[in-house]
Amino acid sequence: MISPVILCGGSGTRLWPLSRELYPKQFLRLGESPVTLLQGTLLRMEGVDELLPPVAVCNEAHRFVVAEQIRAAGSGGTIILEPTGKNTAPAVALAALHACRSGQDPILLVLPADHLVRDVAAFQEAMAQGRLLAEEGRLVTFGIVPTHAETGFGYIRAGAKLSTGFVVDSFVEKPEAEVAQRYVDSGQYYWNSGMFMFRASIFLKELESLCPDVLTHAEAAMNRQEQDRDFLRVDEAEFSRCPSISVDYAVMEKTSRAVIVPLDAGWNDVGSWAALWETGAKDEQDNLLKGDVLAEDCSGCYLQSESRLVAALGVTDHVIVETADAVLVAHRDRVQDVKKIVARLSRQGRQEVLQHRRVNRPWGFYETVDSAERFQVKRITVNPGASLSSQMHHHRAEHWIVVKGTARVTCGEDVRTLSENQSTYIPLGVPHRLENPGMIPLELIEVQSGSYLGEDDIVRFDDDYGRE
Repeated sequence: MISPVILCGGSGTRLWPLSRELYPKQFLRLGESPVTLLQGTLLRMEGVDELLPPVAVCNEAHRFVVAEQIRAAGSGGTIILEPTGKNTAPAVALAALHACRSGQDPILLVLPADHLVRDVAAFQEAMAQGRLLAEEGRLVTFGIVPTHAETGFGYIRAGAKLSTGFVVDSFVEKPEAEVAQRYVDSGQYYWNSGMFMFRASIFLKELESLCPDVLTHAEAAMNRQEQDRDFLRVDEAEFSRCPSISVDYAVMEKTSRAVIVPLDAGWNDVGSWAALWETGAKDEQDNLLKGDVLAEDCSGCYLQSESRLVAALGVTDHVIVETADAVLVAHRDRVQDVKKIVARLSRQGRQEVLQHRRVNRPWGFYETVDSAERFQVKRITVNPGASLSSQMHHHRAEHWIVVKGTARVTCGEDVRTLSENQSTYIPLGVPHRLENPGMIPLELIEVQSGSYLGEDDIVRFDDDYGRE
């Protein structure tokens, strides 16, 4: 049996302003895909024989987004919550321990959730080759057949030829341009994809031998696990003691079992705006245009609009990305440095680094329409049958106006049902709850007023989703 392990961590800072800390690139629809990167990762395994439900590993802040996107992709499975980010080796260790404790010893197919793969058939063929080697007790990594001398990736040098794939000769860090060109010209080097395949027990055995601290603390964390609705929570104190280390450094660079299977499937890690520009269909001037964009005398540009018209004139080899609350303008050769902008925003405590104006919640979403001193206006959408927590605020009052659907509102001891064009007032300090008892999404406008309007001014009394 094959157990897909989907690693959903990562912040995707180099795709800011589209990717945000609380909604990074793996949850976005990028390129020409109609689904998100996470959903694409799940869907490209459709048709694989003896496939178990996936195991996703993610952090606390992303748990509801991961659950919703997995559900929308038609998959079930387990979601393991990492109490803190510790790189890939501890995350995979949790998944391997979970697999073995379920009474099976499947082959784990470890996949990052934020990659694009155009040729699904070629991807599945490589997986089939990797499975044969994994069944022999090998630890398989998939090497991307390079298309150019890329300096942003690590490389893997292939050694002796096997019946399928090669023995791993060595792992190489990101090289300088001239060295990368020699690697590509030799035909012996592949890009390191971060995708793996191995039997769960074999990986744990090698981890115990080569990086025992990871296994010791991951196992202790799993011994104190708790099931919280759709999520499996491991012990925070024990997991935090795990070294922060990748699968490559912890195991693959040290083990004698490492093999590589070449993968030529139109792979892209979407690691920058330039990488995304490379993946899409372009016009006669080599521009990739998305959204409400007008380009005049432009060439080699990536231009994307999310909320309003973007007009560009006489621009060459630039990236311009507009969202409702931020605009990025950068030369295509400098897009790797977008993370520097994100770092500055983070140091300044700016919200634009954390989330968009539209913020997803397990019950639906809200979008900030306007805000200034002592007031804020939001558009709130509540899914059918969903409910916000029973809560109160110390510093703000709220007015709710129903635009579409039906709302059940609890305000103190009063419970009432509101329909379109009806409104209600929630005084400061009064416990209240909003529910959608209907069959269609509930849409309403919320006007907040008060001395402090932050999202942390919420005291929850009862919540369907286990939030504190």
